[in-house]
Amino acid sequence: MITRLTPTRPPYLRVVRASAWYDLVVTAGFATPWTYALMHDALSSLGDTLGLGRLPELDPIQTLYANLMGSVVVVWAVLRIVRPLPVHGLLDGVARTLFAAWQAYALTHGAPRFLWLFLVMEVAFGVVQLAPWWRHRRADLTRIRDFPAFRG
Repeated sequence: MITRLTPTRPPYLRVVRASAWYDLVVTAGFATPWTYALMHDALSSLGDTLGLGRLPELDPIQTLYANLMGSVVVVWAVLRIVRPLPVHGLLDGVARTLFAAWQAYALTHGAPRFLWLFLVMEVAFGVVQLAPWWRHRRADLTRIRDFPAFRG
């Protein structure tokens, strides 16, 4: 029998933890200026090799934002690895929706096409983490909509 994935079951927490491991592996290199320089070179080389474009030349502001993103995502990933909770999956799904939106925006404005690889992963983990909440909470959402403060 296949267990249905719901936010209250252990398989859901395994998905939360798996998405955290993915984040840790992918973003740890963005967390410091020194490792980001290596990641920048590696991603640019990969983009060149595959014909998918290069990153712009390194500058201090780009490095700062990469380090901020990398640091926050690493800390968030460690929390989800050490103490995965259902609400962490919900919040991570929301964050992935935002990341995916900004990645799509960047792609439509000339970002290197290798960004598609990251976008696919954001969407996949986002859907897997948000879908159980949608199914699980559909009745609750209906009740919230009927609450007097939400009526027009």
